[in-house]
Amino acid sequence: MQAPQYFFETALTYEEAERKAREKYGERLSILGQATVRIPRGPFNLFSYEGVQITGIIPRNKGTQYQGEAMYPSKLPMREPPVLREPLSTNKPLPLREPVDFNTAKEKVLAEAHAAAMKDSGKDNALKEVLAVVSTIKEKLESSGLAASKEEHPTLSRLDDLLILNDFPASYRKNLLERVRKEFSLDGINNYDNVQDKALEWIGESIKIYDNNKFRVRPRIMILVGPTGIGKTTTVAKLAANFGIDSSKRTQKRRVVLVTIDAYRIGAKEQLEKYSELMQFPCFSPADYYELKSIIADNSEGTDLLLIDTIGKNHRDLEELGKMKNILDACGSAAEVHLTLAATTKSSDLNEILKAFEPFNYRSVIITKMDETIHPGNVIGALAERSKPVSYVTDGQKVPEHIHTASVIQFLKNLEGFRVNRVKLEEMFPEKIQEQMQKWR
Repeated sequence: MQAPQYFFETALTYEEAERKAREKYGERLSILGQATVRIPRGPFNLFSYEGVQITGIIPRNKGTQYQGEAMYPSKLPMREPPVLREPLSTNKPLPLREPVDFNTAKEKVLAEAHAAAMKDSGKDNALKEVLAVVSTIKEKLESSGLAASKEEHPTLSRLDDLLILNDFPASYRKNLLERVRKEFSLDGINNYDNVQDKALEWIGESIKIYDNNKFRVRPRIMILVGPTGIGKTTTVAKLAANFGIDSSKRTQKRRVVLVTIDAYRIGAKEQLEKYSELMQFPCFSPADYYELKSIIADNSEGTDLLLIDTIGKNHRDLEELGKMKNILDACGSAAEVHLTLAATTKSSDLNEILKAFEPFNYRSVIITKMDETIHPGNVIGALAERSKPVSYVTDGQKVPEHIHTASVIQFLKNLEGFRVNRVKLEEMFPEKIQEQMQKWR
C-alpha cells in the first residue's frame, strides 16, 4: 500500500471544485474540508473574485490509475517536491516510509489550507491597500518633516523644524519653504536670520483680519456657530459686555439683545440669562424659525446689536447642522455669521470643521482658548488654506476682559522659537495694530 496523496482544488463553487477533483483523481477520493479564497484575475492578477478551495486525500493502491490522470507522481499536486538526500543506488534498498497517521495529516492539510486562504483573502483590495499605505507613510513623513531631502539646505531644515514645532500643517510648510527657495539666492539663503525674518513676515501676510467693529446697519445681528465645548456662550457674553457696556462709567453705551437657541444643553439658557441679568440686557430663547423671526422683528426698533448663541453641533452631523441653519435663516441675509473655533483643535479637525460650516456662509472665525496653546500654527495654516479672516481672539474665561480684537501681531508673538522684531512687524501691519489698541467703539 502506497502512502495517500493529498490534493487542493479551487473553483467558483464547492460543487464545481468537487466535480473537477473527481474528474482528475477518481471517485475514491475523500474531501477533508473547504475554505473561502480569492481567485486572482485581470491584468497582472491585480483583481480577484471569491471562490472555494477544497482539500482532500487520494488513497493510492499500487497499479491504480485514475480517470484523466496518468500514473506519473509528478503530475499529482503536491505541496513540496520530494528531496533526495543521496543518489539512489540499485545496490542499496530504499528506506521504508513511516506509516501515515490519517488524523494528523488531515489537521496539517486543513491548517495549510486555512493559511493559504487567509493569504489570498486580501488580493482583491491589494492595489487599494498598497496605495493607501504609501499615502499614509507619505503624510506621516511630511508631517514630521522627515520627507525632506538629505541634501536640504541647513537654513531650510532649521526653518522647517520651527514650523513643525509650532504645528503648521505640512501643506503650509511646503509652500513657505518653496517660496524661500524661489526668492532667495544661494548666498542669501545662507543668512538664516534674514530668511527667518522674511518667513515671519510672510506668515503675517497670510493672516487675514476681519473688519469687525463697524455697525453698518441697525440692528447689527451677529450669530456665533461652531462645535460643542469651545466657549460660544461665554464669548457671546464677552461681546455683549464690550460692545454694550462703558466699563469706565459702568453704564450702557448700546442696547444689546441676547438670544439663545441652545435650549437643549443643560444650563446653556440659564448661563446666558445670568449674564443678561448682570448687564441688564433682554434675553430670549426661541424654539423655532418663526419664533426667532418674531423676536427679531419685535426688537429691531432701538436695538444696536442682536447677539445669537447657537447649539453646539458635531461638525460630522450634517443633518443637525442643516436643521440649525433653517432656524437661523430667520435672521436674514444681513446677519453676520462667525464660526467659533478653539485654538487647541488639531489641524485635521480644523479643516473638517471649516468645511462643514461653509453652508452657513460665515464671514469670519473667532478663536477661543488661545491661552491654552503656545503653538498657533495649526490655526494660522487652516485659516490661510481657506482664506478665512479672524475677528476675535479669547484667552481666558473672565467676562469682559479675556477677549480681544484679532491682530497679526497677536499670532506672531505667540510663535515659539522665532525671533520677533516687533517694531518692524508693527510697521508692516500698522492698521491692525492700531485697531487692537483702540477701545471698542
